[in-house]
Amino acid sequence: MTSHNGKVALVTGGSSGIGACAARELLGAGFTVYAVARRTDRMQDLADAGVHTFAMDVTDDTSMTAGIGRIIDEQGRIDVLVNNAGYGSYGALEDVPMDEARRQFDVNVFGLARLIQLVTPHMREQAAGRIINISSIGAHFYEPFGSWYHATKFAVNGLSDSLRIELKPFGIDVITIEPAGIITEWNTIARDSLLERSGDGPYATYAKRAYNVMKRIDRPATSSTPDVVGRKIAKAATTSHPLSRYRVGKGASVITNGRRMTPDLVFDQIVGRIFGTR
Repeated sequence: MTSHNGKVALVTGGSSGIGACAARELLGAGFTVYAVARRTDRMQDLADAGVHTFAMDVTDDTSMTAGIGRIIDEQGRIDVLVNNAGYGSYGALEDVPMDEARRQFDVNVFGLARLIQLVTPHMREQAAGRIINISSIGAHFYEPFGSWYHATKFAVNGLSDSLRIELKPFGIDVITIEPAGIITEWNTIARDSLLERSGDGPYATYAKRAYNVMKRIDRPATSSTPDVVGRKIAKAATTSHPLSRYRVGKGASVITNGRRMTPDLVFDQIVGRIFGTR
């Protein structure tokens, strides 16, 4: 399926949630869309809609290199990269094995960076392209038991800000999307990992409180559906003059602006009360 505008988009983490919604929105905007994930069976509905789907593991260099090569062979170009693959690994820092900490960075940061390395030469040759990195409002604040996850999102923002200036002379835009709470399997995976690692032992009382906080957030009254992020990604991919970052979802701007204006000591007290660690 060839789009009417001839532009090609790649979305990682396309099997569900934000990635699947982004793929559909970009397809509707006229892009030839490739959605990739480790599990292709979960992308059958996207394939039926006209999205090209195949397996890619963002922790495996051979997989990423072959995937980009395939798209270039089939389409001759990549105009938009949506780096959406990611997950939240939670637990007290003391309890999270270093192998898991490294995997959190491999998926959320190094996989993202490697795909940028692979697509940039093609975008530079075109003198045009957009790299859209999915970060989080969690890049602006912190919470107990989320140290590794927050560290990756702080890293994504720092990487994106530097890269934005670095690639500007070549006509390549770098855009950061910062969702607030989104109702996807992300929250379930994150809070289950919290109990798995810190549900027993010295942190158990606080970990169980944090689990309940995360569970309360994961509902329509306080979180948004992934389609709102998908639409924002499509906007960032198509607008003539994209912003450097888009905050999206219920409370996203309020939370980030509030954090910026709140001293650390006060913010520590607020977070401590919310999570019951004070």
